[in-house]
Amino acid sequence: ADGRATPDRLATSPSGEPVTTKDVTLPSGRAVPPPGWLRGRDLLSSADVSSAELAALLDAAIALKAARAAGARYAPGRPLEGRAVALLFDRPSLRTRASFEVGTRWLGGHSVDLSGGGVGLGTRESVPDVGRVLDRLFDAVVVRTPSQAAVTELAHVAEIPVINALTDVEHPCQALADLLTIRERLGRLEGVVLAFVGDGNNVFHSLALAGALAGMEVRIAHPDGYAPSDGIVEKARAIAAGSGGRIVLGGDPREAVADADVVYTDAWTSMGQEAEAAARRTAFREYVVDEALLSAAPDHAIVMHCLPAHRGEEIVDAVIDGPRSAVFDQAENRLHAQDALLAAILGDDEAER
Repeated sequence: ADGRATPDRLATSPSGEPVTTKDVTLPSGRAVPPPGWLRGRDLLSSADVSSAELAALLDAAIALKAARAAGARYAPGRPLEGRAVALLFDRPSLRTRASFEVGTRWLGGHSVDLSGGGVGLGTRESVPDVGRVLDRLFDAVVVRTPSQAAVTELAHVAEIPVINALTDVEHPCQALADLLTIRERLGRLEGVVLAFVGDGNNVFHSLALAGALAGMEVRIAHPDGYAPSDGIVEKARAIAAGSGGRIVLGGDPREAVADADVVYTDAWTSMGQEAEAAARRTAFREYVVDEALLSAAPDHAIVMHCLPAHRGEEIVDAVIDGPRSAVFDQAENRLHAQDALLAAILGDDEAER
């Protein structure tokens, strides 16, 4: 077999047996959504999808992950056949860039790395000019840059889909992978309690919005001066009001984790905040996810961290490497969640080609 897939065949496993979509059973009982079901859409924020669309993206991610696990050389039908994806990264990246590169190829397309500051989005070239050029060359663009406003402007100008791969305000691709991990580990999302310990940053913002869409209770325990954006919290609470979810802000990490299903943390100092590192280490010294804090959580609670981790600061080795850690499942699930996203906004069936 050459690895090419038909709509109902996912190529062959290493044993030579065919793998088909019929081999994938979703826990939800819902059908796997077909490629292209969100065709042309942008993802700038976790709030850019509905609750039903979020659930369907996670369904698709589960199905694609199962296809990979069964040994499929390419995704079902190679939904990105002939597609070109620009990876425009103005900030360092391991998981995001690598998973988009690997995923684009597995889906049948190819990516072009525009990282390293060569483009100069909004500096060397204006955002509108970059958008108009990318429109002529690519089918989608994945952008990592500090400015949420620049990503929003790029999406306004460009006709091709734009995916936010991290700004100072949001990290929606991370939130997709996080919810996929929680659903795998706990079997559900609705009613799950997630306690975020640390800075009210871009990762928390996207988690709060995505968790609200899924009917979760998302809490944060943060020191004074490091609260999340009022606007994001207000938006997440409005979403939660319709889903049965809840957003809770507080200062005591032990109180936050007391009945939590998930204990989540992130680096105290993010990219672009290096000058604040010493002050942040002082402010966050009581917000370490260690054995003592984890002992205040239920025995079934899992631990999550989006990486990179500063071991010995926000999390200790015994926890991140311990039996309750889902951290490296999260890292892998960046690939599967983004596969589902790319297939949804850019893919098509072989029958359409």
